[in-house]
Amino acid sequence: MRFLLSGGQACILYGATEFSRDADIVVLLSDENLHALRRALRELDAEQVFVPALEPAALHRGHACHFRCRHSEAAGVRLDVMSVLRGCDPFPALWERRSKVELPGVGEVPILSLRDLVQSKKTQRDKDWGHVRRLVEGDYLARKAGAADEDVAWWLAELRTPGYLRELAAAYPGAAARVATRPWLAAAAREGNDALERELGEEERRIRDEDRAYWQPLRQELERMRRTASRRDASRE
Repeated sequence: MRFLLSGGQACILYGATEFSRDADIVVLLSDENLHALRRALRELDAEQVFVPALEPAALHRGHACHFRCRHSEAAGVRLDVMSVLRGCDPFPALWERRSKVELPGVGEVPILSLRDLVQSKKTQRDKDWGHVRRLVEGDYLARKAGAADEDVAWWLAELRTPGYLRELAAAYPGAAARVATRPWLAAAAREGNDALERELGEEERRIRDEDRAYWQPLRQELERMRRTASRRDASRE
């Protein structure tokens, strides 16, 4: 089955969080792949929790399908399945950029690339912004010596730590001036941390609003699905 580990478990593998019992995966939306996914769910003795049902139309729209595993080796683990991630490229591009991690007793596991994981974590949830900050900061600290131009451009566009942003903008003023999404970066080396915190806060508020707007119609659809399911269950009693 073609899937990519995402969410909190991927953050653990990149060193940005400590614990998560849920497993989030992104899957290729094809008949063959969904058949393989359903087979895996049966092996996990996974029951559906919440709506919608695991159907191509729901995944294509951007919904997540939720399951609770009952197999003895994964009892209680919740598995959330998606095919579309807001703000991210389609699955084939994510697959091409994937990372691979070798886990003891498991084998090779494909996970979202660091950059795609960061993009997927830009949501309205408070905890995700802590993940974003730690993921980018950790990458910067680990690889800043002798970094390529592409790395510098990405850090300038994604770092959320004022001190490191000032340090990087001072070292690469030309690159800082070319980050279209952060026009205030050109002056970052001269600004204090408080000024940068305000700019970063405004950026975060805008992205949170975008995420709320994206999910609003999907939540309305979910509510209609819940009401339909409730009426159907009531008619069977």
